[in-house]
Amino acid sequence: MIKTVALFAGCGGLDLGFENAGFNIIWANDNNKKVADTYRANHQNTELVIKSLVDIKSDEIPDCDIIIGGAPCQSWSLAGAMKGKEDSRGQLFYEYVRIIKDKKPLAFVAENVKGIISKAHIDSFNEIVEMFKECGYIVSYKLVNAKDYGVPQDRERVFIVGIRDNLGVNYEFPKPSHGKGDYITLEDSIGDLKDNPGEWMEGSFSPMFMSRNRRRNWDEVGFTVQASGRQTQIHPGSPEMQKIDKDKWIFKEDNNKKVRRMSVRECARIQTFPDSFEFRGNPTNENYKMIGNAVPVKLAEAVAISLKTCLQNRNIVDFKAPDTK
Repeated sequence: MIKTVALFAGCGGLDLGFENAGFNIIWANDNNKKVADTYRANHQNTELVIKSLVDIKSDEIPDCDIIIGGAPCQSWSLAGAMKGKEDSRGQLFYEYVRIIKDKKPLAFVAENVKGIISKAHIDSFNEIVEMFKECGYIVSYKLVNAKDYGVPQDRERVFIVGIRDNLGVNYEFPKPSHGKGDYITLEDSIGDLKDNPGEWMEGSFSPMFMSRNRRRNWDEVGFTVQASGRQTQIHPGSPEMQKIDKDKWIFKEDNNKKVRRMSVRECARIQTFPDSFEFRGNPTNENYKMIGNAVPVKLAEAVAISLKTCLQNRNIVDFKAPDTK
């Protein structure tokens, strides 16, 4: 059973994808105490430590084979302030490097937003990659779209995978399992929830929200699931939106349709969480945050399966399914 440590775990979307692929998450860390109840309810065999990684010494983390995790992305987001490593959250990538250097796992996986390889941040990104290499790893990275791996949303993310350079193997990113014509649509994903969607956030829409189209049709994939109830995309059963001016959209009048945001469960489905996954945040917006900040489970699983194959091919590790009792 391959021992895996999860950093910046959140509610555990990346972790669940790796568990589904046969990895055993033995220890996890996050700085946000609001995710604790949800994580522990769904990852009962994992020790969760709620504490800033800055304050965790490397020897406090158990020895492991693999380390996974996505450092906070707001610093690198194209939609954010774009402060990158100048932001304290952006600097957490260096803490990730510290842990990799000290623990020397067989491999590591890091995930972040598309903005980390934008023109504004590419120098910092390359610096981080070089630091990983200096720790003794062959490093690969790729920008992928979750919809290409069975996730019903447009969601571009960068994955960085490092394989210890003395193992003699190279990581290959998974080939897309879906393409134009067979993407998983909103109808496929949430169509059966039309009569019982669960809880959703009510309230008005900000001018920023109404500055562009926020609704996709049933036969399309969804927009990127946001980490905010207020910014959650509109349900496809809502009236269509139309542009009336620059950065200004409205809902078309339709007496037969009600405008509403996606529910918590619908967002979870679009992130490919199973219905058995419990979200215990309070208030409701905390659940939207956890879901939007997570790595889509099926995307995580695809990356994990490729890592598993990479290491298995050279008999580096013996993979066994984790004990889920």
